[in-house]
Amino acid sequence: LLPPLLLLLGRPGLGAPGQGAGTWSRFARLPYPQDQLFLHDTFPDGFLWGAGSAAYQTEGGWRQGGKGASVWDTFAHRPATPPGAAPPGPVGGDVASDSYNNLFRDVEALRRLGVSHYRFSVSWARLLPNGTAPANPAGLAHYGRLLARLRELGVEPVVTLYHWDLPQALQDAFGGWASPVLPRLFRDYAELCFRHFGGQVRYWLTMDNPYVVAWHGYGTGRLPPGVRGGPRLGYLAAHHLLQAHAKVWHLYNDHFRAAQRGKVSIALSSHWIKPQHMTEKNIKECQKSLDFVLGWFAKPIFIDGDYPESMRSNLSSLLPEFSEAEKKYIKGTADFFALSFGATLSFQLLDSHMKFQQLESISLRQLLYWINSEYNKPQIFIVENSWFVSGTTKKDDAKYIYYLKKFIMETLKAIRYDGVNVFGYTVWSLLDGFEWHRGYSIRRGLFYVDFQSHDKKLVPKSSVLFYQKLIEKNGFPPLPENQPIEGIFPCGFAWGVVDNYIQVDTTPAQFLDSSVYLWDVHQTKKLIKVDGVYASKRKRHCVDFAAIRFQISLLQEMRVTHFHFSLKWSLILPLGNLSLINHTLVHYYQCFASELLRVNITPVVALWQPMIENQELPVSLAKYGAWENTETVHAFVEYARFCFTSLGDHVKFWITMNEPSVKNLTYTAGHNLLKAHAKVWHLYDKEFRTSQKGKISIALQADWVEPACPFSRNDQEVADRILEFDIGWLAEPIFGNGDYPEVMRAWLHRINSVDLYNFHLPYFSEDEKKLIKGSFDFFALSHYTTTLVGSEKEDAVKYDHYLEVQMINDITWLHSPSRAAVVPWGLRKLLKWVKSKYGDVPVYVMANGIDDDQNMVHDKLRVYYIQNYINEALKAYTLDDVNLQGYFVYSFNDKTAPKYGLYSYVANQYEPKPSLKHYREIIGNNGFPGPETPELLCPEEVASCPECHFFRTRKSLLAFVSFIFVAFIVTIFFITYYSKRVERRYK
Repeated sequence: LLPPLLLLLGRPGLGAPGQGAGTWSRFARLPYPQDQLFLHDTFPDGFLWGAGSAAYQTEGGWRQGGKGASVWDTFAHRPATPPGAAPPGPVGGDVASDSYNNLFRDVEALRRLGVSHYRFSVSWARLLPNGTAPANPAGLAHYGRLLARLRELGVEPVVTLYHWDLPQALQDAFGGWASPVLPRLFRDYAELCFRHFGGQVRYWLTMDNPYVVAWHGYGTGRLPPGVRGGPRLGYLAAHHLLQAHAKVWHLYNDHFRAAQRGKVSIALSSHWIKPQHMTEKNIKECQKSLDFVLGWFAKPIFIDGDYPESMRSNLSSLLPEFSEAEKKYIKGTADFFALSFGATLSFQLLDSHMKFQQLESISLRQLLYWINSEYNKPQIFIVENSWFVSGTTKKDDAKYIYYLKKFIMETLKAIRYDGVNVFGYTVWSLLDGFEWHRGYSIRRGLFYVDFQSHDKKLVPKSSVLFYQKLIEKNGFPPLPENQPIEGIFPCGFAWGVVDNYIQVDTTPAQFLDSSVYLWDVHQTKKLIKVDGVYASKRKRHCVDFAAIRFQISLLQEMRVTHFHFSLKWSLILPLGNLSLINHTLVHYYQCFASELLRVNITPVVALWQPMIENQELPVSLAKYGAWENTETVHAFVEYARFCFTSLGDHVKFWITMNEPSVKNLTYTAGHNLLKAHAKVWHLYDKEFRTSQKGKISIALQADWVEPACPFSRNDQEVADRILEFDIGWLAEPIFGNGDYPEVMRAWLHRINSVDLYNFHLPYFSEDEKKLIKGSFDFFALSHYTTTLVGSEKEDAVKYDHYLEVQMINDITWLHSPSRAAVVPWGLRKLLKWVKSKYGDVPVYVMANGIDDDQNMVHDKLRVYYIQNYINEALKAYTLDDVNLQGYFVYSFNDKTAPKYGLYSYVANQYEPKPSLKHYREIIGNNGFPGPETPELLCPEEVASCPECHFFRTRKSLLAFVSFIFVAFIVTIFFITYYSKRVERRYK
């Protein structure tokens, strides 16, 4: 059966030149976000998994065993560093990884990986030191031993005849690939290889990446042999490379295929390009870019023996011509399409003018689809793919892993969704080596090599474990924890929405105006105010605030049970104390809370939430140290007492502080903040809880932190450290032992002593510990995303020297327009972590949301986000026994939180987004009930309002009054009835 996405869009038809141009429009209309989600599936049975290397990059032994010099040997020994190259540590590939002397070491690495094939290149200069006969026996013996060992392990060899290391003798004698003699000499060299090794090799690659050899070897001179011959010589060299490839293919086809039963192709490298704008002109430029790089060699071989039309029409006399006989000779000279994609060409060796003013990208999936469409649906063998890490990275190569994960996942999608026939994948490379123009400044190996050491021991990196497990599972099979579950939340579960600050509009209604007006019906038709005449004033009512009624009507439409917002301390008490109170604003908040209760929505109110301007503190407090000053602690307690007194009859769900940002807190400020929270909690507990019967706690921002390398102990330690600094800093004193996490104190002691920092984490007195410990009624957290962290410095921009942590991005994750990662399982891990550290505490997810780009199409991301994060919350409740009691979406509307709202706000109009309707449906179902979900009968909740309290507590009195009233009515009825009968009798 075809996957749903495949059925929707269909597979490409028979390929032909130019048909690849449909790739960009096809991928632009794929269903979002479904197509961008990670695909949990496996590769077809028999799929080939391998690793690769190139002779000059890894062999070393440049003067051993009779090897001749190659153009790379000569190039690396030049006194001047080539333009754009990194100064090498060791000289070029003289020693490199020393694979020549460590053959069994390399093969053991292959055995450990469990690969099905190994791609390597034979050195032309090692087999034919002068480029031509006689052959070097030591060289033949070396590769013979390698092939024999591979056969013993059952590893399929994929052999490249030429990977850029042309014998220097041929360059000196003939000018290298600029000479028409080279194709014949290359054929002779290939025949030697076929005769000596062909019985053990099923897959041959004539050469690797002829674009780089021709363009940068003979055109720009950036790479060996360093000839700056310009475009004309570059195109001529490519002409000869194509002829040489064709000669070798025909040699094998005519003389060796019947006996050896192998296949021959050429490894072609490509970039991917995307249009700046989805216009027909830009798409044509993208097509041209691929023609000039990949099509330059692929079209002659896979289609018609000639160059792409775009090249022939644009390059005129610069481009050599094939005769009709040559076209027939070149056409069809590949048994499969061997593709190289990744760091060697992309963003490195692709000349900017070959992008034709479009944008380079690293989408392997789209390139595979393009090849499939453009070249008659060939069988594709990915013979080189990966990215790179810094040359200083040793073991935990997280960046490398996530690029590898992305490329392999895109290959799987190309197979399953797009119908592309990919039969093998080769990671590059098996071990660290000399990285061409980048020297030793980067690494691309699965195994680490210390180039300064004598023995060149291989050390497996984290990517080895990743790739090993992937091969074992043949892909990314679905896991039970990745599957959504059915079920519902408990009765009384709090379904809420958040608005940082409600919209306050205290403009009075018109009928509160006590002035008297006359209507001039004859002339002006307007109301004329009568001076000095006033009507009696009536008392203000909550219904006078039209803004409140409107906001609550929007909330009612959502069907939420709770609404979370923050008070503005700076506006309620502008001077920071009770000497000046904004009674109008307080009355507005009272009305808002009471109106929420009237429609059975519970107000959840935060006393303080930090904002950019003055941290949302009264100016007088912000100016004098803010939370650094202990006076702010006393002022906060005074402010809280006022709020409890003024609003406590309406608010039963309090947050002392909402999302205090630890990123912007000093240790002293955090110390005072914790004491302020604890004092306010105890104030409520002692003076208000009995009468108001509410609950109170602090709400912490708590994004999950995951080790970038899941197999790395170092990365796990970093993740644990960040969790303690981000969450434990404020959580441990309150929910734990009354003091800061030991991890924090130990780390600060270490860096203060070693790195000469001076970060002081204050100490609590024993009384303060008792005050702070247990100052909660529940654990409230805001959660938005998940972050990956590593221990090895890779990117200076994203490296935190203070905590020695490298931020890593998993590029396979779904991301919002602001680049926030959508990682639903992170919420479940966080909730489990909270339970494991702080016990069976009641937990509320007080805010959870994602941004969009205000495009209705992208609200599908929020629909996906809400659906899956709530489902992970359900797993935490159902499977992990987390005491989860509520979930709140962030945010209410785009006016107060642009791009995050469930309501859009355009031209003073609020419109519900599709995500609002989806959330409402989840609320209505109380989760995700399925056919097997038992029905949950919940008692009907009664609206909780202070006005109703009088009647609920005096039921007997109400019954008596009702009886008296009914008796009175009945008595009046009988008196009236009998009076009328007496009157009629007398008449």
